[in-house]
Amino acid sequence: MNQDYIQPDNWSIIEEGFDAERVKSSESLFSIGNGAMGQRANFEEQYTGPTFQGSYIAGVYYPDKTRVGWWKNGYPEYFAKVLNAPNWIGINVEINGEQLDLNTCVSVSNFRRELNMKEGWLSRSFTATLQNKLQVEVKATRFLSLDLDEVGAINYQVTPVNGDATIQFQPYLDSGITNEDTNWDDQFWDTLNVTSENEQAFIEAKTMKTGFHTCTFMQSSVFVNNTKQEQTPVVDKQANIISFTYTVSVSSGETASIHKFGGYTVDRNHDKNQLVAAAKKALDKATNLGFNSLLENQKKAWSKIWEMSDITIDGDVKAQQGIRFNIFQLNQTYLGKDSTLNIGPKGFTGEKYGGSTYWDTEAYCIPFYMATKDQQVARNLLKYRYNHLEKAIENAEKLGFSNGAALYPMVTMNGEECHNEWEITFEEIHRNGAIAFAIFNYYRYTGDYSYIPEMGLEVLIAIARFWQQRATFSTDKNQYVILGVTGPNEYENNVNNNWYTNYLAKWCIDYALENIEKVKEGHHDDYLRIAGKTKITHEELHAWKKVADNMYFPYSEKHQVYLQQDGFLDKELITVEDLPKSDRPINQKWSWDRILRSPYIKQADTLQGFYFFEDQFSTEELKRHFDFYEPFTVHESSLSPCVHSIQAAKLDQMEQAYTFYLRTSRLDLDDYNKEVEEGLHITSMAGTWMSIVEGFGGMRIKNDTLHFEPRIPKQWDAYSFKVNFRDQILKVNVSQSETTFQLEGNTQLNIVVNNNPLTVSPNNLVKV
Repeated sequence: MNQDYIQPDNWSIIEEGFDAERVKSSESLFSIGNGAMGQRANFEEQYTGPTFQGSYIAGVYYPDKTRVGWWKNGYPEYFAKVLNAPNWIGINVEINGEQLDLNTCVSVSNFRRELNMKEGWLSRSFTATLQNKLQVEVKATRFLSLDLDEVGAINYQVTPVNGDATIQFQPYLDSGITNEDTNWDDQFWDTLNVTSENEQAFIEAKTMKTGFHTCTFMQSSVFVNNTKQEQTPVVDKQANIISFTYTVSVSSGETASIHKFGGYTVDRNHDKNQLVAAAKKALDKATNLGFNSLLENQKKAWSKIWEMSDITIDGDVKAQQGIRFNIFQLNQTYLGKDSTLNIGPKGFTGEKYGGSTYWDTEAYCIPFYMATKDQQVARNLLKYRYNHLEKAIENAEKLGFSNGAALYPMVTMNGEECHNEWEITFEEIHRNGAIAFAIFNYYRYTGDYSYIPEMGLEVLIAIARFWQQRATFSTDKNQYVILGVTGPNEYENNVNNNWYTNYLAKWCIDYALENIEKVKEGHHDDYLRIAGKTKITHEELHAWKKVADNMYFPYSEKHQVYLQQDGFLDKELITVEDLPKSDRPINQKWSWDRILRSPYIKQADTLQGFYFFEDQFSTEELKRHFDFYEPFTVHESSLSPCVHSIQAAKLDQMEQAYTFYLRTSRLDLDDYNKEVEEGLHITSMAGTWMSIVEGFGGMRIKNDTLHFEPRIPKQWDAYSFKVNFRDQILKVNVSQSETTFQLEGNTQLNIVVNNNPLTVSPNNLVKV
């Protein structure tokens, strides 16, 4: 049974009624972020029930020493963790001498929480009866500013209902914070300085080992019925905590409120000795604007984001809510302003996966950012990998590779591998292919070749060197094989000749060779620089080509399909349909040994290859492979349903495509995998966007031209999306009866719809 307490709504995520069992799940679902920082939806006031407190700063991490029973050569020393940062949202609230705490109140009614995605704010309201019989109405609104991205703002209001009240607001900062997922219970933060000045407070702290310096700051003012109270707070300063206490008295029906501004300045953006000065500047800007003006600016900033990235769905509220939730969270996590940042699988919503960069960015996120922002954002994501090339070469050297071969990390913060499950760290090498594919995909989409001579070719050469060295010549097969790997389907470890990995290896080498020639001819100076740096020789290129041209691909004549890996047909091929419901999800019910021997697929492996390289296979081949593998797929990876949705739509299996779409878009909202309290699946949310644009919209780029094959599920009346294709913004609207195309800009655009060429002129609606 999936959870279903989130109310269907086109623009908001809404929870009604207080249930302590749901608190942690809701803390994930209602998370907020602005690209520079983010936080789980923890309560501002004290809460003594089970909660997962989490605030995170982009790019600030800690190398948590690896914890394994026995060491293997090549193991990473540490797992990089996104750090739970000092907490600035806290406001203790005492009413007539009693702490407001939803865990100890006599009763809580009218509880409502709303995450307004259109405008970028979170609100919570409730009526509580305290132990002292006083009843109060509370409303809290909070947001993280997109304009002033070091600042967040809270408006917290208390109205006594059945008596007069003396209310104490105690806003505080707390740097005595630990991570939920620490390996050794290390202290991650060293508090350096706790200071206050007028109504502003600052905690300067640095991370252990990595030495990131941060300043957490706050400033508050109190109001009665919207009239500001001139009051000097009582300051309490401890080793890791600083608080201000304000006291106000109100009559029954009157409202006392506190406006609190807080946030972080970081030495990634400022001189570490100027962090308090930078914090004062940020606070001055925020307080001069005030809560309401800052909120108006927030609404405008989000409206600008939605103008380009919104997808509308008519006639299916749950599907509409799902896609907007995904687009909203992607934009909260990464806005593309900073090429030293990337997109962690949990974003700012939890600590699982260390918050680091995975292959998800290249395989799933880049298409979303290319089409909904401008190409510079996608270029920044590729530049991030170029900046880590030296480290990727070091990572490969640790495993015994040489001559500048690069193995990009499975998990990273700074380019170093920091994932320490051997079957993933050493074997899930397909990640190298996703990075090369992203370079190809970026050029195919943007037409900007300049990235390849500037940076990309060096990456492609290093990756091709890796594949050539990783392949083994089998005298038995008289072909090259790749042994001991794990594909995207992590339910098969240490297998030989994973088809997806072998196919990627061949493709990467061919693509590198093609671009060496292209750069040599068209960008000769770059070629000379790169050849001098990489010392490539004719003999080496010949050795690569030999591997690519003679790569082995396991194939079943009987089933007419490529095999996931050499031993797939040796398994007991019982489909998922015949698996008892009580055994699902198998990753929580079965032993690892049993999973590895089963035919069950965590996520598309062979089909992932068909997704990347669709134009190298016929639709008949895709259908054969889809019909063969999908029945064995349990979709226990968040990255699985979107690829299946796209392929089912291409095959015109619309019922399946729709089911997969709902699953990918509501994976977290409906908690399919029973783990949402750990955080959201941010990177797979980009796959949800793809399942509409590439799946139902049928968008592809062929020969520098946008192609569409629009389809629509019977559950929808219409849907629309926009893409920025080479600085031209095209809006596509698909209904049950027709598809329309509208172009913003000054020049016309040639597209192909259902194999028919079409010209779209600016501001001129074209119907198909």
